[in-house]
Amino acid sequence: MPKATVITVSDRCSRGEAIDRSGPAVRETLEKHGYEVTAVEIVPDDVERIQAMLIDSCGSAELVVTTGGTGIAARDVTPEATRSVCGRLIEGVAERMRAEGMKKTPLAALSRAVCGIRGQSIILNLPGSPKAATESLTAVIDVLPHALELLRGNTAHNEAGSPR
Repeated sequence: MPKATVITVSDRCSRGEAIDRSGPAVRETLEKHGYEVTAVEIVPDDVERIQAMLIDSCGSAELVVTTGGTGIAARDVTPEATRSVCGRLIEGVAERMRAEGMKKTPLAALSRAVCGIRGQSIILNLPGSPKAATESLTAVIDVLPHALELLRGNTAHNEAGSPR
């Protein structure tokens, strides 16, 4: 069972002024798809704090999922923090989330979410609303197991193209 960490990026939630609804919703979705969620954390919209949490989480989880901070407001810095700690990006994953989101709302085009690789972990940014976060995760959840297998070094493929 792959291990995952969920990080909610929110000034208000980190100060206790709002209840985190996205983190628990993402956790539930991950658990339904066979992930062991080992931590659910909350950090403010601060690049250095997000970077530190991402780096720490990649040490213990194969999949690190953030929710929040992916829009265009001045305090939305999750993509910058993610890019700065990743060695490579997986552009197609973020593109797929936006494409699926735009089927429901044109506002999905404003998402700056990214997906990247740090060591043998995948970092995936999701929007901050519980509905958008779970819909975005559901849009890509089927490709994550294969990506994680490839990061583990399992690059042999069967005739269907999936790792053995």
